[in-house]
Amino acid sequence: MNVLQVSAEIFPLLKTGGLADIAGALPAALQSVGCQVRVVLPGFPAILADLADSWILAELTAPWGERLQVRQGRLRTLNLDAYIIDLPHLYARAGSPYEDAWRQPYADNHRRFALLSWVAAQLAHGLDPHWQPQVVHSHDWHAGLTSAYMAFMPHSSLRVATVFTIHNLAYQGVFSPACFYELGLPHEAFAVNGVEFYGQVSFMKAGLYYADHITTVSPTYAREIQTPQQGCGFDGLLRTRSRALSGILNAVDDAVWNPATDHHLTSPYDVQDMTGKALCKAALQQELGLTVQADAPLFGVVSRLTDQKGLHLVLGALDAILARGGQLVLLGTGEAHLEALFKARAAQHSHAVSVRIGYDEAYAHRIFSATDVTLVPSQFEPCGLTQMYGLKYGSLPLVHRVGGLADTVVDCSLENMAEGRANGFVFDDFNLQALERAMARAFALYARKSEWKKVRAFGMRQDLGWQSAARLYAALYQHLYA
Repeated sequence: MNVLQVSAEIFPLLKTGGLADIAGALPAALQSVGCQVRVVLPGFPAILADLADSWILAELTAPWGERLQVRQGRLRTLNLDAYIIDLPHLYARAGSPYEDAWRQPYADNHRRFALLSWVAAQLAHGLDPHWQPQVVHSHDWHAGLTSAYMAFMPHSSLRVATVFTIHNLAYQGVFSPACFYELGLPHEAFAVNGVEFYGQVSFMKAGLYYADHITTVSPTYAREIQTPQQGCGFDGLLRTRSRALSGILNAVDDAVWNPATDHHLTSPYDVQDMTGKALCKAALQQELGLTVQADAPLFGVVSRLTDQKGLHLVLGALDAILARGGQLVLLGTGEAHLEALFKARAAQHSHAVSVRIGYDEAYAHRIFSATDVTLVPSQFEPCGLTQMYGLKYGSLPLVHRVGGLADTVVDCSLENMAEGRANGFVFDDFNLQALERAMARAFALYARKSEWKKVRAFGMRQDLGWQSAARLYAALYQHLYA
């Protein structure tokens, strides 16, 4: 089965969040179950710099008239065949892939990511005479127009199935209706049964409406987005497409997230010998100026700093953490008011709270290796990888029971511990009181060292790898193409 993956970023070359981790790990997982995978990506500088043995596959004219090149080659780091859109005017910019240095979305994002989908559609319909995809799998709003372009291409004898994966329905790629006329889609596409969304253009809706099948990144989230509470305005559409909607739980790349082999760590360790974790904790405490205390429960946050992630609850619970003798280390970037509040608390309690604003992949690994508890109190969470990283590194997740968090974390209640299923701490109501009760359970279990170690060992032994997900995706592709 030939599969073309369409995404805006890919780990380790370019990452702003979990999407890149999935886009980077899924191709190898699919290839292990018999698929041949190629990727198409925007020509961001970090991606072009990794492209080896490349040549110009085609020179094309974008729907709005710009000339571009499609380069074909191999991504060295991933050992992966790739098509890269070479148009420096659109992609060679400072800032993130989506925002400028002042965190403002680029005014021409509709062009930058429509072009990704448009080129993917050209590849689906024979642009490469030597390789023809049977399935095009596009990820999130940045690639949402892919199936729309394919739906309106001239009739072709080529049969290509389309899959669209929602990584976070809240980010929808919504643009002014004036942008529609630059996209090269026919007039009838701007309709309720099309890309129109409350008078604007939604790239996310294009994927939801035109794809043959929609997946999202956990079974629970697939159910939640069909409700008004979490459907983000698309719940009605998703209910009508419920037979073409499924949830496949994300996974963790063991080659990247493994404390026994992780070169970012002060001391490696595994479930058989946890000595290294204690050394990682002491080293991080010392580096950050925290009190070096083995028995102080160390809580970790690695997250975008947004209200969705429940970080205001963490701020509210910080006094309770400190009063019980705990410590907090945080890495993240996001909303300015949350950044400022966390930095202020760190300044007040420098012996127990450390806050680093920004993104640092190596430092994130070290946080998971050092911490005892990983906090993921999200209001909603399509899947969440952070709690899985915590499990892999023996940092028990404390989570709100939503989305993929509900699918991966089992609370340390007495009955769950008796059955040997517990691996973390879960709260149901999205409020401070519920979070603090879960924290109280974490402190109580931490004081009972033998039980803590049993729960931690169970979490570390869980199979969170890609094989199961890859088999489910491969089966879906076969079903759609049959």
